[in-house]
Amino acid sequence: MHNLIIRADDLGYSKGVNYGIYEAVKNGIINNVGVMVNMAATVHGLNLLKGFDFDLGMHTVICAGRPITDPKLIPSLVTADGSFKPSKVYRQAEHDLVNLDEVVMEIEAQYQRFLQLTNKKPDYFEAHAVYSANLLKGLTMVAEKHDLPLLPFDLELDPVKFKEQTTITTFMDSMKPNYDPYRTFEHAVDFTLKTSADDVPMMVCHPGFLDQSIMQQSSLTIPRTQEVAFLCDPQLPQQIAEKQIHLARYTELN
Repeated sequence: MHNLIIRADDLGYSKGVNYGIYEAVKNGIINNVGVMVNMAATVHGLNLLKGFDFDLGMHTVICAGRPITDPKLIPSLVTADGSFKPSKVYRQAEHDLVNLDEVVMEIEAQYQRFLQLTNKKPDYFEAHAVYSANLLKGLTMVAEKHDLPLLPFDLELDPVKFKEQTTITTFMDSMKPNYDPYRTFEHAVDFTLKTSADDVPMMVCHPGFLDQSIMQQSSLTIPRTQEVAFLCDPQLPQQIAEKQIHLARYTELN
């Protein structure tokens, strides 16, 4: 069997997103979900998914909603009203805006919130939307402190090491023009059929339905609905079985 990770990000971003992820878990192929623990709809999303069997990751946030930490203690991460700086601010900056000590404080606070909400450690540990050297350093420090399975990120989506033996290559095209999740899926499938068992492709999805909250907060809109339809396509499981592909969970990787 060939391993393929398919992941749903952004649980908690909005109720519409939560319902889309719920659909992709209940009637689709999603078995890995990343939760944003700082958002107003986080508890709603976790309650929707109670009783389902899937891996739950901590999708660390520094560019949406409000921090867990007192905003006065993390000025490099927030705007004047105490909300996180939006992702476009980080992307347009010529240098890393993230203060390492401040981001470690916030990552630790989000990890403690994750424990409070779920009563368990995350099955994987990574970040949402922003690429920052200090954010990655902060994630690494907190992961080492608590022995968490860190999934690093790479700006160019190059392969990264996960745990001891696994190398993960990311397939994520939802921000590109003329996005077609079926095409991205085909590329990930082609990759896994040609590589070793320890070289695992990861298709990152953001399934969701659109509500006013997500329309105001996120630049990613229509692709979310496309991915709900794709992930719930009744023909997809048969195609996966015919190609002898195993939809892996992070906890199954070494």
